[in-house]
Amino acid sequence: MKLYTATRAPNPRRVLMFMAEKAISGIELVTIDLNTGEHKAAAYRAKVPAARVPALELDDGRVLSETRAICTYLEGLHPEPNLMGVDFEERAFIEMHDRRVEWYWMLPIANCVRHTHPGLAVLEHPQFEDFGRSQGEKVRDSARQLDTLLARQPWIAGERFTIADITAFCATEFAKLMKFNAGAEGYTALQAWRDRVAARESARAG
Repeated sequence: MKLYTATRAPNPRRVLMFMAEKAISGIELVTIDLNTGEHKAAAYRAKVPAARVPALELDDGRVLSETRAICTYLEGLHPEPNLMGVDFEERAFIEMHDRRVEWYWMLPIANCVRHTHPGLAVLEHPQFEDFGRSQGEKVRDSARQLDTLLARQPWIAGERFTIADITAFCATEFAKLMKFNAGAEGYTALQAWRDRVAARESARAG
């Protein structure tokens, strides 16, 4: 299998961190250069029409895109350690939390960075700085909610580390590009959680 990834991009990092947690090896990593538009080239679009990373090319030639779909496939191949739920009930609650951090934490961070950081102008053209700044305000709203959540439980989805923590962590690290620091802004529980995740070996993946 081949995993198409990109340097410093948060969604490929989610898959790489997921793989690291499970000690998955034997998947060829193919780096796509986003700055040169390699993801929009005909050769890549033939595999991934949406022109996004990550994407997982299976041995039979089929291609899975979308981060969570790739992780679901890998979880099926490598069920332990479990990161997505051991039964339907736990899977539902983990997915709920994962989707929440994806939509209400990662997305506004990505929008803020893409529309305000000069280094991202090549990928987001034109940039709308007012929109980006408004998304930065939404990031702080979500940070307060996450801080409250993590003040009463150790991990995003409850009592154990899951894919929801991977999603939230990769987003939090990407937020450095918008100069967001949870501890400096008073979100002490969020910062403590971030530091616990950062201490994991998998946090160095990607």
